[in-house]
Amino acid sequence: MTATTSPWQRVLHHRLFWPVVALVVLLAANTVNRPSFLSIRVQDGHLFGALINLLKNGAPLLLVALGMTLVIATRGIDLSVGAVVAISGAVALSFIASAPDPGSITTVLVAVGIALALSFVLGVWNGFLVSVLGIQPIIATLVLMTAGRGVAMLITGGQITTVNSAPFKAIGSGFWFGLPVAVILAAVVFTAVALLTRRTALGMLIESVGINPEASRLAGVKARNITWTVYAVSALFAGLAGLMISSNVMAADANNAGLFIELDAILAVVIGGTSLAGGKFSLSGTLVGVLVIQTLTLTVTMLGISPSVTPLFKAIVVIAVCLAQSPKMRDVVAARRRRAARTPAQTAEVTA
Repeated sequence: MTATTSPWQRVLHHRLFWPVVALVVLLAANTVNRPSFLSIRVQDGHLFGALINLLKNGAPLLLVALGMTLVIATRGIDLSVGAVVAISGAVALSFIASAPDPGSITTVLVAVGIALALSFVLGVWNGFLVSVLGIQPIIATLVLMTAGRGVAMLITGGQITTVNSAPFKAIGSGFWFGLPVAVILAAVVFTAVALLTRRTALGMLIESVGINPEASRLAGVKARNITWTVYAVSALFAGLAGLMISSNVMAADANNAGLFIELDAILAVVIGGTSLAGGKFSLSGTLVGVLVIQTLTLTVTMLGISPSVTPLFKAIVVIAVCLAQSPKMRDVVAARRRRAARTPAQTAEVTA
């Protein structure tokens, strides 16, 4: 882009322009359908409204998508996050249900610690398969994706485990300072990841591994450790998302908890402009992508359309945004604009 590029052209060519446009269009459609959509009310010191629910329901997806962004930035993919979500919820609720005092804060903290520790170990396993054994990421994580829900079923005994524990319920349904706890936790994690990857050398190292792992290794970057770390972090975030999801419904459903969340996370990352080829990544883009996916799901529900059709609308939005972001598509549009702006004399000169 030249120095004479106008501010509008810079905005138009920004990688987040079209995802933000898609988000604005979805929000406008919901507002037209329900004029009170954007309204937020205060009740008992807590914030309520459709937007608050959107953020609350999107918090688990944001956590999973953050981990997925880091994995994709290293040329990888993690298909096991949905299974990790199910395992985390199953472990936590099974432990609480078997405890003498399910309502004890200590019991809940121990359950959360065990669930997150197990999730981290599962991520370390994925990282071991990819970085040490050299197995393709899609195959390595497919192993846990396939077996993980079976593990969750074994933990719950094939039943939907339910508990009655106020401290655990606060993770998914509680409020801090007027905001849902899930939103605050997701915001803290997002901020921490942003600071670590953009205020330290970690982000640059992750991008270097994704662009060229061999060159990074020769330059002294410990590519294996970085790859191992991002898979462990991805599973850890998925485990926290699993706690949010199970806490919100106070039940562990091994079959349905986190079902297809890995696909939504990948879609959010792609919509946000992060390339599946690895390299440069955008956390802010991932945030916008999550909001687009979550708002689209809410829009389909509010319009009375069957949830089974939601994937079709997701596919349409993803295709439209990806086409708008495509460099080749932008070049074609720019070339047509230049041809349309030519005067007849300039056109004759070019053809001559």
